[in-house]
Amino acid sequence: MFDVESLRIQFITDNAGQRIGVILPINAFEELLEDLEDLAVVAERRDEPTLSHEELLASLRQDGLL
Repeated sequence: MFDVESLRIQFITDNAGQRIGVILPINAFEELLEDLEDLAVVAERRDEPTLSHEELLASLRQDGLL
C-alpha cells in the first residue's frame, strides 16, 4: 500500500485553474487498479454463503489437505 502524501500527485488544470485531471506515478496507478479489482470481486461475492474458520479447517481435514 502506498502513502497518499508521498505520491507527489500532479494536477492538470483548465484555463480557469479548475482541476480536471491527475498525474500519478505508475506504481500507484497499478496499485489502485488492483484495489479496484479486489473490491469488484468482493461485491460480486457478497451474497455467497460463508464458513466459519472451524468449518473451513474441518473441511480441509476431511479432504486430507490438513
